[in-house]
Amino acid sequence: MSGTIKVLNVAEKPSVAKSVSGFLSRNQALRVRDGRSRYNRIFEFNYSIRGQPCHMLFTSVTGHLMELEFEDRFRKWHSCDPLDLYHAPVRKFVPEDKLDIKRTLEEEARRCQWLVLWLDCDREGENIAFEVINVCRAVNRHLTIRRARFSALIDREIHHAMQNLIDPNPWFSDAVDARQEIDLRIGASFTRFQTMLLRDKFVIDSATDDRNLVLSYGPCQFPTLGFVVERYWEVQSHEPEEFWTINCSHRSDEGVATFNWMRGHLFDYTCAVIVYEMCVQEPTATVTKVQHKEKLKYPPYPLNTIELEKRASRYFRMSSEHTMKVAEELYQAGFISYPRTETDCFSSRTDLHAIVQEQQGHPDWGSYAQRLLDPETGLWRNPGSGGHDDKAHPPIHPTKFSTGEHGWSQDHRTLYELVVRHFLACVSQPAVGAETTVEIDIAGELFSASGRVILERNYLDVYRYESWGGSMIPTYTVGQQFVPASLTLDTGVTRPPPLLSEADLLSCMDKAGIGTDATMHDHIKKLLDRFYATKDSNTRFSPTNLGEALVMGYDDMGYELWKPNLRSMMEFDMKEVSVGNKSKDEVLATCLQQMKACFFDARLNKVKLLEAMAVFFERSNRAVGGDNYAAGEVVRQCDLCQESSMVLKKNRDGNFMVGCSGFPQCRNAIWLPGSILEAAVTSNICSSCNPGPVYLIQFKFRQIEIPPGFNANHLVLLSHYFPRCPILMKFSSYGCIGGCDDTLRQLIEICGTGSRMSARGRGPTTTSSNGQRSSNRHNSCIHCQQTGHSSNDCPSQFSRSRNSQSHTNSENGDPSVSCSTCGMPCVLRTANTANNRGRKFYSCPSQECNFFIWEDGVSNGNGGRSIPSTNCSASNSGRRGGRGQSGRNRSHAADTTFVSATGDPVSNRCYVCGDPSHFANVCPNRGM
Repeated sequence: MSGTIKVLNVAEKPSVAKSVSGFLSRNQALRVRDGRSRYNRIFEFNYSIRGQPCHMLFTSVTGHLMELEFEDRFRKWHSCDPLDLYHAPVRKFVPEDKLDIKRTLEEEARRCQWLVLWLDCDREGENIAFEVINVCRAVNRHLTIRRARFSALIDREIHHAMQNLIDPNPWFSDAVDARQEIDLRIGASFTRFQTMLLRDKFVIDSATDDRNLVLSYGPCQFPTLGFVVERYWEVQSHEPEEFWTINCSHRSDEGVATFNWMRGHLFDYTCAVIVYEMCVQEPTATVTKVQHKEKLKYPPYPLNTIELEKRASRYFRMSSEHTMKVAEELYQAGFISYPRTETDCFSSRTDLHAIVQEQQGHPDWGSYAQRLLDPETGLWRNPGSGGHDDKAHPPIHPTKFSTGEHGWSQDHRTLYELVVRHFLACVSQPAVGAETTVEIDIAGELFSASGRVILERNYLDVYRYESWGGSMIPTYTVGQQFVPASLTLDTGVTRPPPLLSEADLLSCMDKAGIGTDATMHDHIKKLLDRFYATKDSNTRFSPTNLGEALVMGYDDMGYELWKPNLRSMMEFDMKEVSVGNKSKDEVLATCLQQMKACFFDARLNKVKLLEAMAVFFERSNRAVGGDNYAAGEVVRQCDLCQESSMVLKKNRDGNFMVGCSGFPQCRNAIWLPGSILEAAVTSNICSSCNPGPVYLIQFKFRQIEIPPGFNANHLVLLSHYFPRCPILMKFSSYGCIGGCDDTLRQLIEICGTGSRMSARGRGPTTTSSNGQRSSNRHNSCIHCQQTGHSSNDCPSQFSRSRNSQSHTNSENGDPSVSCSTCGMPCVLRTANTANNRGRKFYSCPSQECNFFIWEDGVSNGNGGRSIPSTNCSASNSGRRGGRGQSGRNRSHAADTTFVSATGDPVSNRCYVCGDPSHFANVCPNRGM
């Protein structure tokens, strides 16, 4: 190479850019100018890379330059079905507040030949590096891209990194991209689902502004909450159980020894008393075993991120989130190495003695550092290995000597001291102790006592956070006998395990693979921020009512969405991406397909969440947006306003409807039959209706409100819902509200809909041509097929005499029948029983009349029969009597109705055989 090349260097933070520029320029001829962002300045100096003269431009970003988000039409909560978020298009973009940084990079990259990346050397830093690469290469395709690998902001480390540049790692970046997209899709879908389902249905006392409350779900956050709730349940379900144990002590001139019963304890009081009385009757103790052995207490392994957080919590009660904040500040100031590392073993290339030498002048541990370096003391020991190496960073260790800097808080001093003392301890010899164990026999029962004396403290001299407790016991010899000073039968009760401390929680997360060393503290913080859990002064976690209710709901569903298994597999897959064993697309497809199925099942079982919330919170009478609408599942795009979605909802009366989520600006609504018991939007899409997609709705109807013999091919009898109850069954159907479903439209006419008074009372509905067409298709009369009235008000029916039983439609010649009781037009239906399949009949749509007549009976002049309903319940014997005496006792039988298993009268069925397609007067089983 010849000539001077221009090199654009980019760090992850402004402070790192300033520090690295100072090291490389040695603070000589260092010029500083502003970039587009006043927080991210540009440092200029000259430098030589492997003999090549370079003009260096050094600037920075502030963390991630880009964000991952859904495209605009999917970003609003009511813009789509949350299920769509598993395949909705996403994009990476530079947010508004970082456009100035982007402009700086573009301007400087245009006039440079090299781009050197100084982002943090972990997966997240590598992903930011590729964000910078994408911005710079968009304006300069000829850039040479290089990567600086460093672990500490110290002079020798920075110069070494600059002279040994490497290629950026795309696998690391892909792993982060996969994790971001997985977390975005899963988190957004479940968060919208939970929030829209629960927020307005319950009074959540933890929320200061419950209308803006977000019930978030995170793939790492929820398993973390699961650990807290599971331990809490263990504590709550623990039932104390009393036990008994025998304690023995012996006093001599050398001291007192306490012997423990080697059985431990017994839960049977009678057995414990019998054994104790045996010992009291023969109290002489005989020494059966005396064992002396040397014990070693080893120093800790080199410090990684998780151990730093756990020990700071245990020793100083610092939260993991605060620990990482302080550690990051110490790293940026150059006093400790990079604090986000999984490695707990030092490389053979690390000069450990040089690190110790820097600490010799400290007033507290300087003398210990000097002893370590003195070969005559024999105190030095090469550190052990914990078996973890992320191949990116060394364990956390001190990189610069300090007795405390001006502006350091007490937490900075405390954490720096922990890092130094931990490093000195891990290169020290273990503590040495002598332990004596004595066993005695009293009436055949064995007891033991142990004592320990520390012979060499070694690493314990500097690592003051640990102790090695022990006590001396008198000297005993095998065969020696003595009478105990005390022999007592003591009682106790079993105790539950303690609530999880922060150190315990970090251990659970680490063991299960939930999160990474760089993110675990964030997941814990979110639990507290979302008020899913609380932490007491002893750093122990308890779930709030909200946190427990959410976990209980998912647990009742039978899906372990709060367990670590699913996330552990995802983390493993993402690690496989980072080493090139799997592709990003492969992992995305697998994980999202799995979680989409879980989401769909969870939504179908949402009643479990509602039931769990009802255990802890009162129901809310508040309506969403000041009306009776509630958040629901998206069915289709609104064809009236063409901006919001039509969603399946329930009104206050419990009736189902499909209404526009843009209410009250848009009042488009379709009211579904009042006979619907349950309804849920499926993932099936109607192939006929446009514009789509229009999702089919699965309906479950109350059988007693469905017309007899109504299109059996459309309404399927699902007796497996109640296999032990043949009386109460439900009809199930897949229906389309897009206008193509004639059966659903007829059911709306025949069975009626829920109350529409509340909607009408809010004022006139805005209409359009599309909206009017949609409304008319659902409200046309089934008799004359005209709009503007329902079949119950059809003028073609009421223009004839109400007393007329049979007449002919002038247009098509079809006979028409009016109810002899109420005068309402009857509906022509088709029977579907074995004996009368295909036979047509007329019946009154009013459930109070139950008028019925066969179609062929109309032409014969036979009058229809109206069967009154009563509140009487027919017993089994009553049914048998009806079948045997129907000819003689018909009037009595006519006054009887059946009652279902729920207590509802079943009036639309034959009281002789129970068949809903006909009444008793034409029952084929009569007289049998």
